[in-house]
Amino acid sequence: MKPYLVAPLSLLLFLGACLVSHRDQPEGEVSGVQRLPTASTIILVEGAPSLGEDFASGGVGLALAQGKILAVSSPEAVLRFRGTKTRILEYPGAYLFPGFQDAHLHLLGLGASLENIDLRGSRSLGEVIARLKKGVGQVPKGGWIFGRGWDQTLWDPAKMPTHEELSRAFPENPVLLRRVGGHAALVNQRAMELAGITAGTKDPEGGRVFRDASGEPTGVLLDRAVTLVSRVIPKSDGVSMKRQLLKAQEHCLQLGLTRVHEAGASPLELGLLRSLVRSGDWKLGVYGMFSMPKEADKLPAIFDPGPRAKIRFRALKLYADGALGSRGAALLEPYSDQPGTRGLLVTPPSILGSWIQSCAAEGFQPCVHAIGDRANRLVLDLYQQKLSPEQRERLRPRVEHAQILSLEDLPRFQKLAVIASMQPTHLTTDMRWAAKRLGEKRLAGAYAFGTLLRMGARVCFGSDAPVEPVSPFRGLFAAMTTISPDDPLSAPLREEQALSPRMALAAFTTEVSFAAGEEAVRGRIAIHQEADLVIVDRDLLSIPPEAVLKTQVLATLIAGELVYQRP
Repeated sequence: MKPYLVAPLSLLLFLGACLVSHRDQPEGEVSGVQRLPTASTIILVEGAPSLGEDFASGGVGLALAQGKILAVSSPEAVLRFRGTKTRILEYPGAYLFPGFQDAHLHLLGLGASLENIDLRGSRSLGEVIARLKKGVGQVPKGGWIFGRGWDQTLWDPAKMPTHEELSRAFPENPVLLRRVGGHAALVNQRAMELAGITAGTKDPEGGRVFRDASGEPTGVLLDRAVTLVSRVIPKSDGVSMKRQLLKAQEHCLQLGLTRVHEAGASPLELGLLRSLVRSGDWKLGVYGMFSMPKEADKLPAIFDPGPRAKIRFRALKLYADGALGSRGAALLEPYSDQPGTRGLLVTPPSILGSWIQSCAAEGFQPCVHAIGDRANRLVLDLYQQKLSPEQRERLRPRVEHAQILSLEDLPRFQKLAVIASMQPTHLTTDMRWAAKRLGEKRLAGAYAFGTLLRMGARVCFGSDAPVEPVSPFRGLFAAMTTISPDDPLSAPLREEQALSPRMALAAFTTEVSFAAGEEAVRGRIAIHQEADLVIVDRDLLSIPPEAVLKTQVLATLIAGELVYQRP
C-alpha cells in the first residue's frame, strides 16, 4: 500500500464536503482529538475509482454511521472511528463504487420471469413449444401456462407466429406468451375462447388483434388488445406476488443494485412492498411509478416519506405508444419493412395531455413511455404545452425509453429540461433488425444517448427487466461499446454513441438519483450520503470493456446494511 496522510477531522465531518482528501494534510492531526464519532461499520478496500485518481488504488477506507457515510479517507484515518462494536469489512484487492441503480424495471414482472418459462433466445415457434412442454411441470388440466421472451426477429422466416401449432400442443390449457418487449402476446385457441375473441371482436383503442386473410384472429395481440385475455386470468394472490417480489429483490442485490425505479405498479404492489418493509424482509430501495389508472378520478395517493425513504411512490407511468419489435411504436413515417403501418398511439393525445396536467396539479412526476419518433415528439410537445418552465424544473418530467428521435427533437430534451430514461441494451438487442425496420435515415436519431449527453440533456439508464436481463454490467458494457453483451467480440453497432466508462457509470448511479430528485442524499460516495454501496472485484473505470462483463459482486450495502455478500 502507498503511504497516506491523515485528513483533519474538520474535513472528515464537514457535511457540505463531497469527499475527504487524504493527501496534503499534516500527519497526526486526528490524534489530538479526544472524542470521535463511532462508526457502525468500516469498509477497507483497494480503491474507490469514482472519487478520482487519488482514490483509485492503494487503499481506501469508509466509515459508516446511522446508514450514512461518515468519513472517506485512508484506512489508517478511518480506523480511528472504530469503537468496541464497530464491524470491519475488509476486501483486499477489491473496489468500491456507489450502489448501482436501475432507472426502469418491473419488479413483479422480473420476479414472475424467474418463475415462468423463459423463452428468450428461442429460434422458432417449435422451440418455444418444446420449452413450454419441458417447463410446465404439474400444471393441471385447464390451468394457465405463461411464458415470456419470444422474439420473431430471431426466427426464419422472421414473421409473427399464429396460434395453430400452439393450440395443437396445448388444447385444454389456456396459454399466454408475452413477446420479449412485453407489448405483444401470442395466445392459443383455448385462451381466445375464454376471452371471447372471435372474428367479430373489434380492436380496442390503442390495441390490435392480428387477423388472417379471412378475418380470423391469429392469436397475436398487440398492446391494449392483450388485456382482452389478461382480464380473464385469475388474479394472483398476495402470497404469490410477495414471493415474486422477493425473488426479484434477491436477484437485484446479487448484482449490486441498491435502488430501482419501478416503472408501473399498482397501489396493491405498493402495499405489499410496505408490508415486506415492516416485516424486515425488504431491503432494496424502490422509487415507484404508479401505472396510469383507467379513470382520471382514480389517481392513487402519493406515498412519499422523503428522499431517504426505502420506498417512495411519487411518479405516474403514462403510455404514448407501443414497442418497436412488434411495430407498435408510433413513427412519423411508415415502417420501412411494412409501409402500411406507422404504429399505434395507445393513449389519445388529448387524454395524455390531461394526465400530464393532472401530474402537475397533484405533484406527480410524469414518466411517459415513448419509443417511436412520433410518440416522442408528441410527449415533448405536451410537456412544452402543459407544463410551465417552473413545473418542468420542479417535477423533472421523463421520457421512458426515448428510443427513436427525430433529429429536430434531440435538442429539445435539454431545452425543455426533460430527462431521457434509456436502456443501452435495447440498442444492442434491436440493432440486429432496426435498420431494416426503420431505414438508415431514421437510425441517426435512434438510441442516441451519446448525442443527448453531448447536447447537455440529462440521461439515466436502466434495464427494462424482464425485457432485458437486469445486470448493470451488461448495461455498462453496452453503453461503453454499443456491442451486444451476448457477442462481445462483434463490431460496434452505433460506435458514435459509445460513452466513457465514467459517463456510463454516472448514468447508472448519480443520474438515476437525479431522475428521482434524490441526488442530495444518494448516488455518490460522499459524506452524509446514504451508504448505498457495491464492492466488486475489479476497477470498472480502467479495465477493458469486455472485462466488465466478468465482474463479480463481492458485497452490496444499503443504508450501511450488508444485504448481500458473495459466498
